Amino acid sequence: MAFTLFKRAGLAAAAAMLVTSISVGDADAQKKVRWKMHSAFGQNVAVIGPVGYRIADMVRAMSGGDFDIKVFEPGALAGGYAYYDPVSQGAFEAAYGTPGANQGKNPAFAFLSTWPFGPGALEFNAWMRAEGGGLDIASELYARDGIKYFYCGMIPPETSGWFREPIESLDQLKGLKMRFFGVGAKVMQKFGVATQQLAGGDIYPALELGTIDATEFSMPAIDRTLGFYQIAKYNYFPGWHQQSTTNEVLVNMDAWNKLSDEYKAMFQTACDANFMHELSDGESLQAAAMIANEADGVSNMTWPDEVLDSIEVKWNEVLAEEIAASEDVKKLWDHWSKFHEEYQVWGTRGYLKQ
Repeated sequence: MAFTLFKRAGLAAAAAMLVTSISVGDADAQKKVRWKMHSAFGQNVAVIGPVGYRIADMVRAMSGGDFDIKVFEPGALAGGYAYYDPVSQGAFEAAYGTPGANQGKNPAFAFLSTWPFGPGALEFNAWMRAEGGGLDIASELYARDGIKYFYCGMIPPETSGWFREPIESLDQLKGLKMRFFGVGAKVMQKFGVATQQLAGGDIYPALELGTIDATEFSMPAIDRTLGFYQIAKYNYFPGWHQQSTTNEVLVNMDAWNKLSDEYKAMFQTACDANFMHELSDGESLQAAAMIANEADGVSNMTWPDEVLDSIEVKWNEVLAEEIAASEDVKKLWDHWSKFHEEYQVWGTRGYLKQ
């Protein structure tokens, strides 16, 4: 009898251990998350190329490897800028890029990246993160297609074009074929430029083969990585079309909703940390790139004030057209304008004029 009781007790203990083992194993399995993330920019591209990997590394470290995001280079999962639909449809969980890449889906997305004669990084960031600000508008627009939007980065001003010859008159722009980004492209079209929005890795071959005559892409350090200085020897400043530019990470909403609160907090923290890292890199690397470009025969050119004035006139025409054509653009612009007007109380007094 005693043996039987002992035997039964032993079996019960073994069964309990087995159930505990299975439940712990299930819990561990539920903790492990594996995502794929497309990157719109190659890892070798300065400043913006490492961002997807940086975010993935931070999330992996914070989760002890349980939340693992594998980053894929442009073309591996999708073309550089062709990530909106795959994320929306759940083909992969996440993508890193910039909102202007998606302007074909909604013209307001271009404005979430940047716009001509727009704000610098500090003011743009204040608007995006202000209570009830740009971040809320962006989130609502993307949520329509089952996408969770993350404002994950910012870069300082870009250059406004690489040309083979000096531009001594805006009349020279007529008939040029040029890669140009966002709503700035519509301004260039007002001057007779035939524009197209190529992803970063496609620009150099197009420039080399003569498919395009000129290009803009980003800041000197980034553009140098892509080799434009080898072909076009006149680089123009300032970047009137992109005084600051945001980066995004888009996440499939269903995938996001399946995450624990802990993992959601890790992902948001990684995005926030990247913002400062990317902005700091953007400011610190440009002078050395410009000096190196000059050593390679590039002339760093500055647009005369009268040229910038003429460009701004055309921008105001484009802006009026964009607002008239899209309720989303109008809503975004009205909100921005109210913020900007109030910000000037501080912005025009707080900083020394450069």
